This record gives sequence, structure tokens and C-alpha cells, in this order.
Amino acid sequence: MDLIIVESPTKARTISKFLPSKYKVVSCFGHIRDLPKSKLGVDVEKNFEPQYLIPNKAKKTVKDLKEKSKKANQVILASDEDREGEAIAWHLIQALKLKKGQIQRIVFHEITKIAIEKALANPREINIDMVDAQQARRVLDRLVGYELSPFLWKKIRYGLSAGRVQSVATRLIVEREREIQKFEEDEYWSIISEVRSQKSDIGNNKFKANLVKIDGKTLGKLDIGNSRQAEKIKSELEKANYQIEKITKKEKIKNPLPPFTTSTLQQAANNRLGYSAKQTMMLAQQLYEGIDYGKKDSGGLITYMRTDSLNLSADSLKSAKSYIIEKFGKEYSEQRVFKTKSKGAQEAHEAIRPTDPSLDPESAEQYLNDKQFKLYQLIWQRMVASQMASAVSDSTIIDISAGEKYGLRMNGSVINFFGFLKVYPIKSEDVTLPELEEKEKLDLLSVNSEQHFTQPPARYNDASLVKILEKHGIGRPSTYAPTISTIIARGYVEREGRNLKPKDVAFIVIDLLVKHFSKIVDYEFTAQMEDNLDEVAYGKVKWQPMIKSFYKPFKNNLMQKEQEVNKKDLGVEQSTDKKCDKCGSPMIIKLGRFGKFLACGNYPECKNTKPINEKGEIEEPEKVDVKCDKCGKPMVVKNGRYGKFLGCSGYPDCKNIKPIVKSTGVKCPQCGKGEIVEKKSKRGKTFYACDQYPDCKNAYWSKPTGDKCPKCGSLMVFVKGGESACSNKDCR
Repeated sequence: MDLIIVESPTKARTISKFLPSKYKVVSCFGHIRDLPKSKLGVDVEKNFEPQYLIPNKAKKTVKDLKEKSKKANQVILASDEDREGEAIAWHLIQALKLKKGQIQRIVFHEITKIAIEKALANPREINIDMVDAQQARRVLDRLVGYELSPFLWKKIRYGLSAGRVQSVATRLIVEREREIQKFEEDEYWSIISEVRSQKSDIGNNKFKANLVKIDGKTLGKLDIGNSRQAEKIKSELEKANYQIEKITKKEKIKNPLPPFTTSTLQQAANNRLGYSAKQTMMLAQQLYEGIDYGKKDSGGLITYMRTDSLNLSADSLKSAKSYIIEKFGKEYSEQRVFKTKSKGAQEAHEAIRPTDPSLDPESAEQYLNDKQFKLYQLIWQRMVASQMASAVSDSTIIDISAGEKYGLRMNGSVINFFGFLKVYPIKSEDVTLPELEEKEKLDLLSVNSEQHFTQPPARYNDASLVKILEKHGIGRPSTYAPTISTIIARGYVEREGRNLKPKDVAFIVIDLLVKHFSKIVDYEFTAQMEDNLDEVAYGKVKWQPMIKSFYKPFKNNLMQKEQEVNKKDLGVEQSTDKKCDKCGSPMIIKLGRFGKFLACGNYPECKNTKPINEKGEIEEPEKVDVKCDKCGKPMVVKNGRYGKFLGCSGYPDCKNIKPIVKSTGVKCPQCGKGEIVEKKSKRGKTFYACDQYPDCKNAYWSKPTGDKCPKCGSLMVFVKGGESACSNKDCR
């Protein structure tokens, strides 16, 4: 028996389907060794030697794998092909005490029968350079996190953390927020004339033209700055004679985008589907590890999803070409080769693509849930479109004079050949213009002026943050999603819709780091560290000297700042002229887990606190018509980690709290007694459940409409676009 070890049970099940009974495929459930949580775990005196241990949650798995490996002829390590996967394979050798002649290492880009069989026929040695690069990253992040975080606890507040990439990402978000805060809007006006051709009243002979020139000078965006100017120009345009001065026609060719890398997939999934980076990678992992889609040897639907390469295999190109020709015709096929611009990209890897391009989304839909289907469709469309002909359109620019003073312009565009747009549509509207001639007179129908205001720069969302991190060379494919998740989990950033908004503590921490630990949050320095890790992975440098060159000056600076930095100078605590209404002591502004608040300066003798708004003003708690069932005092609305709740106004003497129940007015169809009410999960996600819990555990992720499905009788729920769908997943 040969034992194959992979990271996940799903991956193990998928691979098992392809192989004969001589192979036993098992899962190690990810990393089975790590640095200890309770201490630094890096011996800085002995060449930064990591002190690995087996976590409690992995001990049972390791014991089981040891027993199985003793009975095996060969132990085949089949973890992912990136640095993390290579390190997992290396740790398995150490933890299971595997002998050299007993070990094989295999890698593959996709989980298909052909790919697995090819990998088994071509085993290789563990790439120790890749292992060292992963160890270097782990040690580097541990040194920064475990040395700098306690400093933040002392100087700001307990529970804060710092890290190389997470701190830089937070800095980007904070700096964007400050740009927004400093932004001053400017007023500007646009003017549009609607005209028509005098030649014919038949068909589409009306069109709109924008004012673009005054006295031969091209208008800047802010040149018409108030209503007085706009009205004067509008009045003159209403009296002017309109004539076509010039018609410019040109053919426009639009080329398809390359297939996805990790970064571009996360950006597109966020922009087009509204998925967070974390959600995108979770769904991609499911598609990669295997979905049973009806074929005997069905497996992974997409190739490995942590990559910065744009390569496509010869087999996938051949399959895509056959599909395109059969579905659309020969004129739609055009084989393309893309070269990545990403620094340090692994060109031996592949882009993210469907494992079988002939399996179109419509054929796979019945085997996928809604979110899996949408992501597979996006990946399939992007890869297949990349091998299609360019889209061709006719573009027309019409320049119009309005008297001697004003110039207007109209743009029209008509797609003549859709090419790749047949598969990967991009938002655009055809604007068909009437048949017009130069020097032709036009009739004026109306002139409209419209007021606008300049907008501040947008907050980062998952897509734009990943894009800017990649642009700066910060992080690598495997780090983007965890970085965003970390800065949210650590309380530096919160989601406001799809946007990422910094909390109060983020400003204080970033200001401290920029002033006293500038290298930690310096974009160029962080990018250089990534390059250094790449050099380790390529075997060009050893990892310990690289860590040493960073750590010594970092540690010296940290010790110096321990003495120099004063908590009061950081703005963590600010004095006010307000008096405590319980003991009369001065109130001070403090920084807590959920932002700034007022606290009595006589703490701990007096524990009086007050919530404040962004301006530092006391926010009186919202009163409700509910009495505390423990002390009889009125309940008030308070804010906590999971949103608003009811708390006793007698706090801290009475600490009674209650959830705020938002009823949907829908009776629970399961127990018939309770109502479906809105609730929050431990992670803050909204769901809807029966208020008779735990007696009734009926729950829904979407809000019920109150109607029942005409096919199966289950409750209907609201979905995107205001439409409704059956809550029963088995009912289509």
C-alpha cells in the first residue's frame, strides 16, 4: 500500500476516485507543526532557529498518520505546489519521522485524473529553498508581531497587534481616509444640447451633444463653476445656429483580458459579484479540490488558485480552441500568449483556468451552488475569452459649432464584430447616430444644464486594496485575502458596505508606527522584504542572514522607543472640561475596543463611562419603552461588538442585557408557534431564525417574504434585485 497525504479531506476524496486500490489517500488537515502561541518560539541567539511544536488539535491526526505511514511502502506527499504546500510536506517528514527512501513528493496544477497520474510518474525531492522561504516569512512575521504587539499594548491599549503586511495595508486605508477627510468639494456644471438632423424626420434623427469648447479653447472639468455662468451659456446656446463642422470615423479594436491570477480574480469577483477576497478564495478552493459533476472521473473544476502566472497549458489551449470554433465559428478563435508583469511571478505555474474548457458554466450549473456557479462562470469566461478574437467597433466623433463661440461634441459607437465579448461581456452601450454630413445644419430641440460636485477619492474595497498592494509589490498571491481578514479581525478596519473604513485606533497605531517604526510601514521596504523572500525561494540567499540584518536594528529601535514614547503624547487619552455626573472628577477621552469613549478620571474608584460621537460630544443613549426585568429601571439602546442591544440604564450596578428583536412578521412554518426574527451570528452576519430557539432551530440566511413556494411549500426568501426564491436548496 502507498500512502498519499494531502491537506484537505475534500481533496483526498477527489483524488481517491482516480486511483487504484493500492493507493490510500488521507488528509493532514493543513499544517501539523507550527510556532507556539504562548511564546516567541524563535531562538534569536541561535541563528533564529524556529521552535516548532505539534498543536493539540493536530496531535490525533499526527498519531494516525504515523501508524498509517509505518504500514506503507511509500509515503507520497501531495500538498499544494506553493511555498506553504512545500513547507507542509517538509513538516510531515519531520513530525512523522519519515525515512528518505520512503518519501516521494509530487505536485500538480489541477486535480484531474491525467494530472494526478502524471504527477505520480514524475516525483521529485522536497524543494528546501521554498521551505526556507516559508520559514523565513513565518519567523519574520513572528518577530514583528510578538515583539511589537506588546509595545502597542503598553502605549495604546491591550489586544492590539502589528505585522509587516497587515500594518502596511492598514496604513493605505488610513491615508485614503485622511484624503477623504481633507477633501473639499468643487461645484461644476455640464451643458448638453439636444439637436436633430434637418434632412429627415424618419428614424433616429435626434441626438445629444456635450459642450466641449468656448472660443476655441477646450473646457476643463471645473471651468463652468456656478449657476450664473451656466445660465449665461445656456441662454446663448438657445439662440445659436447649429452646424456639423467635422465627422471623424475610425475603427476601434478591443482585445480580451488575460486569464486570471489570484490578484485579478479577487478584484473581478469583488467588482462583478460582490465577493470579498476571503470568500472568493474559499469558493475557489472548493472548485479546485473537487466537485462531482456527473463524469466518472470528475474532479477539480479549476486549476490551482494561488498563482501570479498567466501561462496556459497546451492541452487547455487546444480544448478552448475546439470549443470556440464549434460554438461560435472559426473567425472567433485566436490563440494568445500572455506574459505576466508581476515581479517574481512563477512562470512555471499556470493561470487560474477551468480544468476542462469544454465544460461550460451552463453544463456545470446543476452540480454547483449559486456562489460556486458564479465564480466558475467568471473564471471560465475569462479564460475562454482570452483565446478569442478581438471585438471590432465603428467609432464616430461629430464636432458641432453653435454660433462662432461654442463647440459641442457627440460620440457614437457601434459594435460590428463581438469577438470575445460573446463570452466575456463588458458594460458598453451602442449609440447609433443618424446619417449626417459635414456642414449640415441642425435644429435645436433643447439645452439642459446640470449641476455636479467633485467627489472625494473612494475608500478602498477588497478589489482596490488588492490592486494597490500588488502594485507596490507588497504580499504575494497567498497573502492578500488573509491580510484583509486580519485587519478586520484585529479591529483596525470595518466594512461599510463593500468599503473598508478605518476605526479610531487605526489612526493612532499607524501614526505611532510611521513616526517611530517607519520601516515596518514603509511601502518600498516591505516590498523589498518580499523580494528578499523570493531570493531565498530561488536559492540565491540564505534566510538567517536576511532575518538578522532586519532584526538587530529593529530590536535596538524597539528598546529605545520603550523609553521615549509616552502614552499621553499619542492622543490615546485626552483631557476634557466635562465633569463626572457621579463623583465630580474630570472626564477624559479614552480609546477602547469599540472606539473612543468618555471615562471618569477617578478610575478605578469610579467606573462611570459615556459613549461619544466622532466630534467628541456625549451621545445620550436611546431610550425605549422597556423596563429591566431585574431592577425595574428603563432599558436603553447600546452598541457592542455585534451591533445594537438593550442594556439596563442602571449599569454598572445592574448588568442586565437583552437582544433587540426585529421581527419579520412571518410565522415559523416548522414549529407553528414562534415568529421568524432577525439575528446576528458570532461573526456578525445577519440571519433569520425562529424566536423559540432552542426548542425550534429553524433558520434562514435570507429574509423570508412570508409567501410559500408553489412547488414545495417551503418559505420564499428575498434574493438580490428584490426578487424572491425558494429557501429549499433542493427546489430549483
